[in-house]
Amino acid sequence: MTLALRVAALAMLLGGCAIPSWVPWLGKAKREEPPAVARGVESPQETRPAEAARAKSAPVDEHVTDRVIAVVNNDAITLGEVLESIAMFKYENRGQGVRATDDELMQRFLARLIDNRLQIQEAEREKIVVEDAEVEEELAERMKKMKTETREEFEALLRREGLGMDALKKRLRDALRVQKVVRRKVQLRVSVTDQEIDRYLEANRQKLERGLGYHARHILMLPERSSTAAWEAARARAMEVHAELGRGGDFVELARKYSRDASARDGGDLGTLHRGELAQDIESQILALEPGAISAPYLSRLGYHIFRLESKESLEGEGAARAREQIRGILFREKYEARLDAWLKEIKQRAIIEVRL
Repeated sequence: MTLALRVAALAMLLGGCAIPSWVPWLGKAKREEPPAVARGVESPQETRPAEAARAKSAPVDEHVTDRVIAVVNNDAITLGEVLESIAMFKYENRGQGVRATDDELMQRFLARLIDNRLQIQEAEREKIVVEDAEVEEELAERMKKMKTETREEFEALLRREGLGMDALKKRLRDALRVQKVVRRKVQLRVSVTDQEIDRYLEANRQKLERGLGYHARHILMLPERSSTAAWEAARARAMEVHAELGRGGDFVELARKYSRDASARDGGDLGTLHRGELAQDIESQILALEPGAISAPYLSRLGYHIFRLESKESLEGEGAARAREQIRGILFREKYEARLDAWLKEIKQRAIIEVRL
């Protein structure tokens, strides 16, 4: 069985079992740097084995891949295991442009496999138990991903890909054990207090406010020419429209009728905006309004604007609650990663690790 084919099969079968679902990762993860938990086991995308057979992979002598390149407390890591992890990483990032050299990838993924092996050994030391029912639940998820309806069909597919059920169960069991030991040793020892959230909120208020959105409409009156008389005529039209709005006129209809902006056909709708998207003077006019309020005609270098604020997010009320939850996640992640690194360093210090590269 080729390395590329085995990689794709493992990607499908092991996808999603390496990263604990309770870790509140925020934002988009970088493609080249998966989360630190269970670093020896990647979090691959779903793919089809037939597609992977076409992935570029240099032939590797099986006797060479069996060579032991590291020993972790008498537990061997072979060259084949590292090459398999690298091949899986390259396949998942095809088209993304992997900038690391082969030597850099070898060092990186060997380190991850060592970390993973240490975590598995720590789970054994902690007597972490994974019930058969938990493994069966993971197997059921793999069956769904492989689109197999029966156990017999699934096992037949495994045999065609050169994988055994016992080997797959062991991989899944190890991944679950790592999840549990990391939860016990890291996640359950991390907490974020309200006082820490308050301090972060005050220190980063401006940055947080820049990420808040608002929704507005406007009517734009343009001068017909660049003369003083033309600008005065534009101001007079803006005043007339503003007066009509004050008498209960429909902003959307008046925008369609009088506005000379491209948004006129949408009733002057500027859509949902974020702070910093519009010119600062215009944005200040809009954000000074309360939701539903209409501004007086405002002169810019373009013409006379009339704004209506539909809604805006703030760091008060519901907005404050959302911001605090986001901050809690940010602080939790920072503490979690620091605690994870400290724990890994701790178990490495008492381990006997021999690298034979």
